[in-house]
Formats: sequence, structure tokens, C-alpha cells
Amino acid sequence: MTYGAYVIPPNWRRPIAQTVLLATGAALLAFALPPAAAAELSKYTQQRLSWTECAGGRQCAKLTVPKDYGDLAAGDIQIALARVPHTGTNFKGSLVVNPGGPGGAGTDFATSVANIVAPQVRGQFDIVGFDPRGVADSAPVTCMTGTQTTRWLLSDPTPDSRAEQNALLKLAGAISSGCLRYSPRIAPYVSTANTMRDLDIMRAALGDEKLNLLGFSYGTVLGALYAQEFPTQVGLMVLDGAVDPSLDAMAISKGQSAGFQGALVRFATDCAKRSNCPYTGTKQDVLTGINNLLTTLEQRPLPTDGYEPLNQAQAVTALFWSMYTPQFWSSLRSALRQAERGSGEYLQWLADQATDRIGKNRYGSNQNSAFYAISCLDVPATPGRTGLAAAAQSWSKNAAVPEMARAIAWGNAPCTYWFDHLVGKPVPVTSKTTAPILVVGTTYDPATPYSWALALHEQLPTSSLLTYVGDGHTAYGAGSTCIDQLIDNFLITGVAPTSGKICK
Repeated sequence: MTYGAYVIPPNWRRPIAQTVLLATGAALLAFALPPAAAAELSKYTQQRLSWTECAGGRQCAKLTVPKDYGDLAAGDIQIALARVPHTGTNFKGSLVVNPGGPGGAGTDFATSVANIVAPQVRGQFDIVGFDPRGVADSAPVTCMTGTQTTRWLLSDPTPDSRAEQNALLKLAGAISSGCLRYSPRIAPYVSTANTMRDLDIMRAALGDEKLNLLGFSYGTVLGALYAQEFPTQVGLMVLDGAVDPSLDAMAISKGQSAGFQGALVRFATDCAKRSNCPYTGTKQDVLTGINNLLTTLEQRPLPTDGYEPLNQAQAVTALFWSMYTPQFWSSLRSALRQAERGSGEYLQWLADQATDRIGKNRYGSNQNSAFYAISCLDVPATPGRTGLAAAAQSWSKNAAVPEMARAIAWGNAPCTYWFDHLVGKPVPVTSKTTAPILVVGTTYDPATPYSWALALHEQLPTSSLLTYVGDGHTAYGAGSTCIDQLIDNFLITGVAPTSGKICK
């Protein structure tokens, strides 16, 4: 069960879905500490990267960074990098890319981006991806074993009785203690503030005077904070699927709850028009069918050929996952049709895709641990039982699919018990940069609502706002020629489209 904030976009990228919250511990928050002196960081900024050939025609390297920017004596960690070299003669440096998260690995992502950018972009830039600290091959953090991860993902996401709430809160609390038990040397340091500072070490080690960044979803937070902390080092910056940094975890989840409900209504409207929709009639008939299925699953899981019967938690995960792009809607229709015939196999498969599950208690990455390890450090403590229950009741009151609204609210439970938290409240970003920044928002984005793009645009004075009128999480590479051409042109020329440009 990982509901409650911004999410990794699944369209043309590796389909990894995760919801976000935020990240960085009280003693580690970069903005509460004086930055390390340039002389003290020189051994990091002046390091020479050793690139070697690796899978997929890429080149790979390790970047050494301080574990703790507030205490350089705490030691170092290594960040995994991968690049797809530029193909042309007009070399302009590196384009660093981040797929979102937190918890999303980015080394393979470099290849994905290289395959969709315009040839001129590929010709001018090395496309560089990285696994953020705590993720994949960059000092990975473990908060749950495989068995514990499965138990959490299968737990009741919408507890009604006090006993059910106790069970969920116990599992939620164990995630924090698990981080300190399994990864005590890295868990306190996997903050977004530290990762943002890693970006500047990366920029210097790559030999770039300025950072060019293409960030999606959670990657827009990294970009916005970088522009605030290092305004003179900003090059070209595209922030797609923008997040409003001034929101705390519960405000983010409330916005996402409304966003996913809107996406579900649009799915239902589309489904009702199709001959293969499992629920005939109107969009309300589709929504009623989904609600009836979730109610039934709470008491009677559906049989599958997988590791266990399909329960409500997995069905909810499958529904969230399928809202990330309309390209998944046909798969969801098939899965719901199969469920109506008595089998939960396809819905379970969708849920397993969302959580990167590759075996009964095996997962292809540490994303389920890293998500909470990073997210919960970044935010003030979320409410306890009473506050979460009140949010669940409020958000579900007029929701099209109430169980999903309740699930998003209760999904904040792990951050209630985290071992460290952001001191104070999140605030809007500011930046004195003179560099152009392109903020991209999608009107029906379920995971990063369009209002967040408007807010981030207002917070960054040199930004231009580009709007995609459409469905899905993030816009670049999702099928809009208009969006793709405008972003490619920005990366090629350095000239942002006129603010307010709309692609339909």
C-alpha cells in the first residue's frame, strides 16, 4: 500500500508507479544549515568520473558524495550514474534526467529519454540518469524485507474498525523502525535536500558550468529546490508534472485524492462508450460496478493463478496504477471484465506491475522501501489515528470511488511514526536565477494536479507555463506532438515557449 503523494510517470518510461510525499530530516535539512564551503567540497566537485561500457550501449560511473552535507566527517556514499553519449558535433554538455518517485531509479531512464527526445537534442547532449541516494545502486535503503513488503501491500487500505486501524498502524510504524534496523548507516541521510546537493556535485563532476535538468513529478521538486539553492548554476530546466513545494503531506494527498477521482470519472465516461466495457450503461453504472467490486473484495477475495487471491488492497492499487495514462485504460477494462467473470488474475497482475513485484515475496527493486524512507523524512509528522480517520471520512464523502479516497488518506500512516521529520512547515520556493525554466502541467493529471503547476510557475519568476489539455501523469513523450516539439525546441535553442502556451 503506497498511496499519498506525487508519482513516477509510467507512460513511455519503465512502468514503475509509486506515490510520493516529500523528504529530509531535521538535522539534515540543507536549508537549516550553512552550505559546506566550496573548499571543503572541492574533493567532490573536482573528482574525475571513470566511465565504463555497460548494458544497453550506455556508459556507467560512480559519483562520490558526502553522506551528510552538514558533517563531512560522516563519510561518503556513491551515486550510480549512466549516460547515453551525444551523437553530434555541437556538444552542449549533459542533460540530467529524473523519472520521479521518490524511490525511482534513473540509470535505465537515461536510455528511455534518449529514445524519445528529438535527434537534435540527442546530438547536443549526453543524456545522464542517476539513482538518487537510497535508491537501487546508490547506497540502497531497506526498510522492509520481502515478506514485510508483501504484508504491507496486502494490508487493508481502508480500515473501518478500531481493530483494523490498530493492525494498519502497527504495520506502518514498523516501516520506520525497519529503516533503522536494516539500514541505520544510510536511512537518516536519504533526504531530498541531500539529493539536491548531490545534483550540484554531479554537475561539477560532469564538467558542466550549469545544470541542465529534465525532471518529472518528484523530479520537479529536485529542480525547484536546486534553482532556489544554486540560482547561478541553473542552465535549461524542464519540470513536467509539477509539484507545489509549499504543500505538506496531507495537502499533497488531498490534492491527489481529488485528481484520481477525476481520472476515474473520465475513465468511466470513456468506458461506458465502448463495447468491451464490463459495465453497460452510463459512467455512473461503471463507477457503481467498480464500487461494488471493491466492497465485495473486502469480504471475498477473487481467485487467481498467482501467489494469493486478489484482495481489495491489490484492486485499489491496480485502479490507481491504471489512472497514470489512458494507455492503461484498455488493460483496466479487460481486468475488470475478467473480475466480473470471477477471476482476479489480471487485476493482480496490474497491482504487481505497480509495486515491482516479481515473486511471492520478491521485488525487482527497493522502491517500496525507498519511497517511505525519502518521503517521510521530508515532511512534518502526519496525523495519528484520529486525523487520518477524519481525512478519510472527509475526502471520501462525495468521491466517485470512496474506497480510493480513504486509501489515500490512510496511506500517510507511515509518516506519522517516522524517526525524524522536517522541522517547521514546507514553504514556497524562491529563486534569483535568470535562467529560463519550463513548467509543464496536464489539466487532468491525477498524481500532480494542474493547480500545482500553476503554483510552481508563480513561485519561479523566470518560468514559463506550458499546458497540456489531456489525461495522464506528465506530458512529454506521452503522445502530444505539440508538447514534444515545444520542449525539444526549448532544449535545442534555450528559448522557452511563450508562457501560457496550450497544447490540446
